[in-house]
Amino acid sequence: MHFTLLYFSFSPVLSSPFYSLFCQLQGQFKLNGMHKAGDVVLGGLFKVHFFSVFPDLSFTSEPQQPTCHGFDVLGYRRAQTMAFAIDEINRNSNLLPNVTLGYSLYDNCASLGIGFSAALSSVSGQEEHIILDKTCVGTPPVLGIVGDSSSTPSIAISSVLGLYRVPMVSYFATCSCLSDRKKFPSFFRTIPSDAFQVRAMIQILNHFGWTWAGLLISNDDYGLYAARSFQSDFIQSGLGCLAYFEVLPQDSDKAELRRIVDVMKKSTARVVIVFAHQSYMSNLMKEVVRQNVTGLQWMTSEAWTAVAMLQTPHLMPYLGGTLGIAIRRGEIPGLWEFLQQIRPDHHNNSYGNSMVNQFWEYTFNCRFAPPPVGVDAGVALCTGQEDLEYVETEFLDISNLRPEYNVYKAVYALAYALDDMLRCEPGRGPFSGHTCGNLKGLEPWQLVYYLEKVNFTTSFGDQVSFDENGDPLPIYDIMNLLPLPDGRPRLQNVGEVKRTAFKGEELTIDEDKIFWNFESKKPPRSVCSESCPPGTRVARKKGEPVCCFDCIPCSEGKISNETDSMECTSCPEDFWSNFQRDHCVLKTTEFLSYNEPLGICLTATSLLGTCICAVVLGIFICHRETPIVRANNSELSFQILLSLQLCFLCSLLFIGRPRLWTCQLRHAAFGISFVLCVSCILVKTMVVLAVFKASKPGGGASLKWFGVLQQRGTVMVLTSIQVAICTAWLVSASPSPHKNTQYYNDKIVYECAVGSPVGFAVLLGYIGSLAILSFLTAFIARNLPDSFNEAKLITFSMLIFCAVWVAFVPAYISSPGKYADAVEVFAILASSFGLLVALFGPKCYIILLRPERNTKKAIMGRGTES
Repeated sequence: MHFTLLYFSFSPVLSSPFYSLFCQLQGQFKLNGMHKAGDVVLGGLFKVHFFSVFPDLSFTSEPQQPTCHGFDVLGYRRAQTMAFAIDEINRNSNLLPNVTLGYSLYDNCASLGIGFSAALSSVSGQEEHIILDKTCVGTPPVLGIVGDSSSTPSIAISSVLGLYRVPMVSYFATCSCLSDRKKFPSFFRTIPSDAFQVRAMIQILNHFGWTWAGLLISNDDYGLYAARSFQSDFIQSGLGCLAYFEVLPQDSDKAELRRIVDVMKKSTARVVIVFAHQSYMSNLMKEVVRQNVTGLQWMTSEAWTAVAMLQTPHLMPYLGGTLGIAIRRGEIPGLWEFLQQIRPDHHNNSYGNSMVNQFWEYTFNCRFAPPPVGVDAGVALCTGQEDLEYVETEFLDISNLRPEYNVYKAVYALAYALDDMLRCEPGRGPFSGHTCGNLKGLEPWQLVYYLEKVNFTTSFGDQVSFDENGDPLPIYDIMNLLPLPDGRPRLQNVGEVKRTAFKGEELTIDEDKIFWNFESKKPPRSVCSESCPPGTRVARKKGEPVCCFDCIPCSEGKISNETDSMECTSCPEDFWSNFQRDHCVLKTTEFLSYNEPLGICLTATSLLGTCICAVVLGIFICHRETPIVRANNSELSFQILLSLQLCFLCSLLFIGRPRLWTCQLRHAAFGISFVLCVSCILVKTMVVLAVFKASKPGGGASLKWFGVLQQRGTVMVLTSIQVAICTAWLVSASPSPHKNTQYYNDKIVYECAVGSPVGFAVLLGYIGSLAILSFLTAFIARNLPDSFNEAKLITFSMLIFCAVWVAFVPAYISSPGKYADAVEVFAILASSFGLLVALFGPKCYIILLRPERNTKKAIMGRGTES
């Protein structure tokens, strides 16, 4: 490359006899510039014109240079800010003493080709000849460059300058790709990377709960790399989704713009994020206005947040309320005075200071050179004495210095790095042999080393330093576009986002200051699907982004206590989900309680039966000498009444919360009590048969087998068998309390597990066999003489008893929880009342109401007393 020979390869030229004593430029570029001589020269690249026009390249003659059009006042102000910073440094005796800085500033005309040409001109010089003697007389090449003003030119230029480690400090190139130190080893910037800008936007989205947004980008490196970072950080991390992603056309392609705006109108996303330069946005906003697309919340990148072209009253219905990321605003004391005193006659235009004249012609609508003969002048000639104070121009408006502040910091970064290098003590330097850089032999790569170490604080209080990638400590202002009472738009600062070495990334927003361009005057909702509340889970919609989902209620027994829960979690065993399914509650417990109506009724019935038995027992004791009591085997009657009392009382063990002792005792007490009762009835039935046979001739011998001792012994033996069954049952597999969760999902049923179903079956079977035997015995004796009607009563009582317990088995099996205990208690009470009424009801009737029949003669059937 040509400038390589001039700047970096002097030695071969000097040592070879085949070379001339001077090198001639391959060609010169006609560039708009502004220059000032100095001991050390810094270069600058600025967009002072909006566009350029290239001539026809037919190559039949020498191609003409491109021409620049559309003067950019703000771009020119940034160039003058660099000139001011260098002038201020030269006047500062503490910074670079005895060294005068110069500058060589060029206009890139918003063209990559022109910008690249300007960069090559900066590092190689523009003189026709460079005399190669010991003093290197001629225009000294620049030591470092401030620029470029956008990412794409910075990528191209820095990729070349980086090969020779020429430092380049950009004030406006934000592409995250420029942080790649392997590709751009000498690139620095005073504006944060798009990677941080993307994270800042995502923080704002998260702050307002916006998870559904559209993304518009410019078709250049700036937009494409920003989109890549945004998709990586926003979508893949699960923080939100894109409703649409569109690339804005470079030209005013009306069909494409119409399609993009149609997509925006039809989308449910209320937030639109834009990474694009103002030229792209100008075309888009024309179509937005044409289709009258309102009701959108715009979020803008720093590329056009502060662009005055888009801050016009007729765009406020569409862009009002816009939230934008803006470059940190700064204050530069003395800049206004410097800008105000600029005059064309202060510069030697032949040296290349054409930008000043172009600014003057644009501002005052005049011309320095008269038009050719025969051409209508049209405008007045410039005198150079015009006064800027009497012209309305944004050139002197320094109330909102943002890119200019970055230019200011970039110049000072280079100056401080150079100052540190020149203050190096010989023998203690960082370079090989502990050498230091010196003014006569400055090398650009030496300045790169010191730029990496630079650390200073501006007069505005901002710290300037670079990390290992050449990026600064990032900080952005958050701006909001609001209408003033007179209808004019104004940008106001509503917060900031920054990263500090100690606290990391911080977002600060004053929501009370934000203007929302909606009827509600509140932040809009921009979600594909509303958040799933606690008690529901997210169900993805097939073929749609992850932000679009349905909310499915958690099933019974499962909960979700967080918003947008992906899964419902099961409650622990003893817990169940509440009605809202957002937390687990203890399951309700169920058992046959003394406090519920059913338990109260059964308890009252049990006590009533016990009392009736006691009353009947008392009646029988009081009338124990009467014939009817004596004729009915009073001892067995007393035993039956006592056993019935036990039967009534044992039913109380089935009521109340099951405990180990109640579970072990309830079935044993029930089984033994009923066996005692049924054994007495069986013995009594057999005695009735024996007495009847003894009344016949030759039947007296049968009574000897049914004496009092035999009766007691038989009852004890039959009862002892049940006691043995219960003992074996309790020892082998004892009943115990059990929390049953199978009957109901939301209840815990406390019940007594029988332990051994075989033991329970043997217990019931033994009772049943005795009852059937008693029933058959009584049934055989049913046709005895009327006076001996005890067998009929026993037959009837056993019939009731057997019917109750036969019905009990299926009812018990099919009844869940406490109702199984209630069925068993009911069977105990019903059978007990059946025995009590059937066996003792007629006798009590005679004793209490028909005492005339309570005589031996009446009982023997020989007459009835009147």
